[in-house]
Amino acid sequence: MGTLACILKEMGYQVTGSDLNVYPPMSDFLRKKGIHLFEGYDPRHIDHNPDLVIIGNAISKDNPEAVAVLERGIEYLSMPQAVNRFLAKDKKIILVTGTHGKTTTSSIMAHILISAGLDPSFMIGGILKDYNSSFKIGQGEFMVIEGDEYDTAFFDKGPKFMHYDPAIAIMTGIEFDHADIFKDIDHIKSVFRAFVKKNEETAHIIACDDNLNLNQVLSGSCVEVETYGSKGQWRFSDHRKIDGKTAYTVQGPDIQLSINTRLPGEHNIYNSLACIAAARKIGIRSDTVVKALADFNGIKRRQEIRGVKKGITVMDDFAHHPTAVQETIKAVRPFYRSGKLVAVFEPRTNTSMRYFFQALYPRAFDQADMVCICEPGVKKKIEAHEKFSCRQLVRDIRQTGVSAHHFEKSDDILNFLPARLSSGDLVLVMSNGGFDNIHARLLERI
Repeated sequence: MGTLACILKEMGYQVTGSDLNVYPPMSDFLRKKGIHLFEGYDPRHIDHNPDLVIIGNAISKDNPEAVAVLERGIEYLSMPQAVNRFLAKDKKIILVTGTHGKTTTSSIMAHILISAGLDPSFMIGGILKDYNSSFKIGQGEFMVIEGDEYDTAFFDKGPKFMHYDPAIAIMTGIEFDHADIFKDIDHIKSVFRAFVKKNEETAHIIACDDNLNLNQVLSGSCVEVETYGSKGQWRFSDHRKIDGKTAYTVQGPDIQLSINTRLPGEHNIYNSLACIAAARKIGIRSDTVVKALADFNGIKRRQEIRGVKKGITVMDDFAHHPTAVQETIKAVRPFYRSGKLVAVFEPRTNTSMRYFFQALYPRAFDQADMVCICEPGVKKKIEAHEKFSCRQLVRDIRQTGVSAHHFEKSDDILNFLPARLSSGDLVLVMSNGGFDNIHARLLERI
């Protein structure tokens, strides 16, 4: 919702918002854009009789402001409906879907289009460092949208991505997530299957060939798919680290490219492969793609270095799913061999606060030297038999041979960790929330 609010503000609309459910970097970003944020929810916040209210999917039907909107007969839309009405009309949409990698892939795609001089629009769930923005209103024919599988609104329980009609659809993979709205992996696969069915005759689909669940979804369709991955039409080889950067070679249909990028890890190579395939489909020159990938500075909260003090690096990442945690640690490990890699993790999503991944998380920390697990800073109503146990996770991590520690709150980590750090260490903080600004506070304590 924060990104859409910024866009509408830039288009000349008067915009306010109540507790937009965003982590601190985004809330700061909104305020800098001149968007007034209310604290909490109160029907009086809409006493100015707005022409339109956009209701995000974090809002329940009994939310006092939502109730007031319905009672007063004020026009309302979901976020995807608003994007279509105000932004995506007459645009060729490049939609990025999948349970992992959407934000990074969308950002790379947008940067390539900008580098090619195509002046795209984009709307992405993260702030691109190169533009200090999560959106752009361009005059070109393309628009990049991060397509979320989460439900749209309390009045529309279908996934957000079903509202878009893409010219190109990138599908990064499917894993179980969002346990608050999906029953199991088959439930998630069913919504992706519906997405493919809806777009099979109109969209060019670019899909990760290494993901079994995605392959199963696509196998039942007549859609023509362009693939990337270890056995896909777009592959990579010779992955190596050179002067703090990632280098690799891309092989595609009748083409080979040498890539050098600041993005670490094989998961980011896969994200790039999808974008290279899309760029080739559009007709962007290979040298433009190579330069764009070399120039790209990444996204805030994706392996973002928040500071270095006394030789100790503090890094922030959005990882929360076991696969994302594992891949993030794996990606940064080669760049910090001289010291310890300390993983600090707060499981605070609807899914990670439930038992679903209890057995999967321990192995996600295999390549860490020390792990600090903190009880989530938010409280949610979860039945006792469904609750995730941070204490059990610490016990299980220790069974793998990795040093692990449990903490009730972020202050406890700050009292424990600084004395155990030395020059060359990396502290990798992973949470999908603000985590009490632990990054800056840790740097102060070092």
